[in-house]
Amino acid sequence: MTDPENTGAVPGAPAGAVLDREGLDELVRVLVRRGRTVIGPTVRDGAIVLDELESAEALPYGWGVELEAGRYRVRRRADGAAFAHSAGPQSWKSFLHPERVRQWSADRRPDGGLTVRPEEPRSVSYAFLGVRPCDLRAIRILDRVMAGGRYRDPAYLSRRTGAFLIAVECTEPGATCFCVSMGTGPAADAGYDLALTEVVDAAGHRFLCRSGSPEGAAVLAELPHRDADEPTRAAAASAVSEAAERMGRSMPPVDLRTLMRDTLEADRWDDVTARCLSCGNCTMVCPTCFCTTTEDVTDLTGDHAERWRRWDSCYDLDFSLLHGGPVRATPRSRYRQWLTHKLGTWHDQFDSSGCVGCGRCIVWCPTGIDLTEEAHALHREATRTEGAP
Repeated sequence: MTDPENTGAVPGAPAGAVLDREGLDELVRVLVRRGRTVIGPTVRDGAIVLDELESAEALPYGWGVELEAGRYRVRRRADGAAFAHSAGPQSWKSFLHPERVRQWSADRRPDGGLTVRPEEPRSVSYAFLGVRPCDLRAIRILDRVMAGGRYRDPAYLSRRTGAFLIAVECTEPGATCFCVSMGTGPAADAGYDLALTEVVDAAGHRFLCRSGSPEGAAVLAELPHRDADEPTRAAAASAVSEAAERMGRSMPPVDLRTLMRDTLEADRWDDVTARCLSCGNCTMVCPTCFCTTTEDVTDLTGDHAERWRRWDSCYDLDFSLLHGGPVRATPRSRYRQWLTHKLGTWHDQFDSSGCVGCGRCIVWCPTGIDLTEEAHALHREATRTEGAP
């Protein structure tokens, strides 16, 4: 069980171990025996999605992905790797902060009064297998938003408390990945119970494993493994280092918070919003967007009512609706709100960026809008303006 402040090291723990595929199979079995619901990647409906795993055999062995702005395709791999794919359409937010949560229900009694029943959060003992370093950081950001302030969300806490996190370091970034620019990968540095680095070479298919918590060390001790050898360590380190050099995207090398603050009136906002559909796809797939609204529903008799919390998006015209109308009535104002919050004012609220460089918003935008491209364009416009006589 990880602590959000976990540094990723356990005093006295072994420096590393090596698992083979049987060791990975046993990892899932051990977690299930410990009463955990294991969630991990699997292939379904033409995508690599997150779902409950009954065994490690359901992992996407031999599958990779092809990514570009507005494009996602799975493809076969020749090496049989299980984790050589980039972020899919889901993130772990779907399990920790579900899209719909009932708040309470009410029934009318025969005497005309109401019986109101608050919804008690359902406690789930999750184990997340295959958490990318960017998503590991996203979970830490959600921890800060949903559980780190004055107003803690009980539904989030019921799912997050005690969750067992198994990170997988990235060795094959996608064309839309930019975690290096955001300082979130491709290596896993903190917040995990176990961290895996997959190695497939002439010496075989194996996983370098290290523990990051006492429970992680206890689980590792139950698995068939051998001490980490230097060739495996070197191969794993090299694969992660090379991944850092092959990022498909990058942010401009400037203070993004300052850039967002100083370009609020830039012409580029008109250009990007001419392409934006205000559909909210980027907020739905983002692993850190957390905004919600509430809706009340009744049955046809009017005797039963429920209140539900559901995901909402700052791209929705009604999101900023006040008595006089929406505060952000134009697509320009809504896109600018999203990007400046994600890269800029998130720092003011939560002491970090709200972007982890996973690239999902680029892939799942119907018109292929790329926030890294927009950041570069804003930087170029700002530089031209500063240089103008």
